Amino acid sequence: MNHVTTIPALADNYVYLYQYAASSAFVVDPGQSEGVLRALQTRNLTLSAVLATHNHFDHIAGAANLKKTTACRIIAPDRNGIPGLDRIVKDAEIIELPATTIQVISTPGHTAASVCYYVQPTENHPGILFTGDTLFITGGCGRLLECNARTMWNSLQKIAALPDDTLIYPGHDYTQENYEFALTIDPENQAVRNLLDEADFAPPSTIAREKQTNIFLRASTPQIKKALAIPTASDPETFAQLRRKKDIFG
Repeated sequence: MNHVTTIPALADNYVYLYQYAASSAFVVDPGQSEGVLRALQTRNLTLSAVLATHNHFDHIAGAANLKKTTACRIIAPDRNGIPGLDRIVKDAEIIELPATTIQVISTPGHTAASVCYYVQPTENHPGILFTGDTLFITGGCGRLLECNARTMWNSLQKIAALPDDTLIYPGHDYTQENYEFALTIDPENQAVRNLLDEADFAPPSTIAREKQTNIFLRASTPQIKKALAIPTASDPETFAQLRRKKDIFG
């Protein structure tokens, strides 16, 4: 079974429909509802839940219509700005569905209440992580809108600690810009150059690839500290410097 269907939305958002049973599915971050409803009809699926990673409009704008149309539940880490919310989730909480276990991972940084949803691995597939605006593939992370750099760095370390084969599905397609920025800091990274040349940025990525190519996850390395001319800086300080440079870059 191909569990995840990627549905483009708005200018550069990704919405994900996850089929977890013969006729059941949940959706992650529906910035629009139309594509989700078409996919449900095409696949003859019943929508049981909306999972929101955070409360920004481009990630939840379609949730109310999906609930009205399908009677699904809306699950999110924050009540603010999410009409019709049925369940607030917190770090380490488990969402149980038939043959599917989803762990909530609190990842504040982009917003104070951001979470990722980790579909735990089974014998049929590796773990699957929906990262919203915390981590982008490949080479990026979310802007710091409600938290400081240390908070986001700690959240990224939670993600990096997951198994290397974990599949990552982000909330946006910012990949080309992120790679181009990474090469301004680490121009000798051949793995980044190869991926940029391929120009195939469709999700998913993996934890292993992100640790090799994502400049923000590599803030702890001497190579990146040296490139920034801050060889003795702490990891959060290095990350903060990278994030400031990326905010200016684009």
